[in-house]
Amino acid sequence: MEKINLPERAGWRDKAEELGFSFADMHGEPYWDETSAYRFTLRQIEDDLEDPSTELHGMCREAAAAITASEELMTRLGIPAEHWDLVAESWQRGDPEIYGRFDFAYDGQGPAKLLEYNADTPTSLYESASFQWLWLEDQIEAGVLREGDDQFNGIHEALVERFRALFEPGTDLHFTAAGGNAEDYGTVETMGWAAREAELGAHYSDLEKLGVSTEGQFLDAEDRVIGTLFKLYPWEDLLRDDYAKHLRTAGCLMLEPAWKSVLSNKGLLPVLWRMFEGHPNLLPAFFEDEVSGALAGDAVNDPLISRAAEALQAGHVSKPIFSREGASVRITENGALLEAAPDGGYENHARVVQAYQPLPVFEGFRPVIGAWVIGETCAGIGVREDRARITQDLSRFKPHFIRD
Repeated sequence: MEKINLPERAGWRDKAEELGFSFADMHGEPYWDETSAYRFTLRQIEDDLEDPSTELHGMCREAAAAITASEELMTRLGIPAEHWDLVAESWQRGDPEIYGRFDFAYDGQGPAKLLEYNADTPTSLYESASFQWLWLEDQIEAGVLREGDDQFNGIHEALVERFRALFEPGTDLHFTAAGGNAEDYGTVETMGWAAREAELGAHYSDLEKLGVSTEGQFLDAEDRVIGTLFKLYPWEDLLRDDYAKHLRTAGCLMLEPAWKSVLSNKGLLPVLWRMFEGHPNLLPAFFEDEVSGALAGDAVNDPLISRAAEALQAGHVSKPIFSREGASVRITENGALLEAAPDGGYENHARVVQAYQPLPVFEGFRPVIGAWVIGETCAGIGVREDRARITQDLSRFKPHFIRD
């Protein structure tokens, strides 16, 4: 794994505008950045990222089965008690999933370490699936990259096949995201593009324009009944708003399904560690109240915590079970606070503690590898990098390529 400086494509911003990639710059800073790219070998992709991601997703499904069967774990993960049955029944029925994104610390040398699983509403889908592939084609054509250079990116094709596998041609799907958010719309439109290629209907409505009929069914902005809804709206919020009371009676298939609420939650991390202690792609992780004594150097009775105490004392990350873009995350090393991200409104949530795995540093930036799982299989990656140790909302998206 290397970071290679490369010339930018002439006129790439015009191409981005033409394609609707309106968030290539955000908050006065570049978001898409092709002044350099990350180079991987095929072995690194296949052995260190692709296969482990597919395996980890299978482990997460095992964890989902355990969590949905446990009132204690559902409580730990902040699932409202009035919706425990909704979540559990969604898993028991086998409600289908579409996508998710693992975030890894990886330097090209050792096993990739799972930082978290964005299993419900991950963004950066358009730039991962589409715009970085255009970059690869353009740079090969321009002679900047070599003929034979490749990219781990079958995301769009995998989405098309996933929709084909789940729905009959002509089925109408609805898609929603918060109005006025270009990045969210980019993710939803990428989904809609794949659905249309799979010969499905794809109708978009702003989240704020959805309604409920007198019969309790969900309606789109044109008052059409919604039978299947892809919602870029996190389950932790949906389960707490007024629309939740209609979920059981609306007759609407939700994508992602309700059972994904137990995976798109950092409480998943300690569950995975208890189930698969020592797995090479996992870091020791616990609920914060479980390890407060161990972090203070006290003796503990739990052998699992005892075995991890030294690593946690050397360095750990404290994260709310719900947070976005690094908000409210704190890194502690040898008892001293190393870095803390702004609150972001998540401080009132329960927290988990995970052993600290520093991100590698390339020219002052720290990359995080986002591995996309479509259905149950890893189909591609995207790379974001940040100057800070905690990847936040001003991180940059970097293209990648494969060359042995």
